[in-house]
Amino acid sequence: MRFFWTFFWSFLLVQMLTYVVGAMTPGTTFEFMPGAIISVGVTILIFIATSVIPSEPVAKH
Repeated sequence: MRFFWTFFWSFLLVQMLTYVVGAMTPGTTFEFMPGAIISVGVTILIFIATSVIPSEPVAKH
């Protein structure tokens, strides 16, 4: 379930970012597929980052 929600939110946020950047750039239109492809990459990067970062508490600071 965490895979679904991570992809869901990254998909929505990347699509929103794609729309806003496309609206601010003169002469461009909204493209759906580049945002969808980037959201898959962002989801994979999120899972890689969470697997690399240790989750155990630190014994001493």
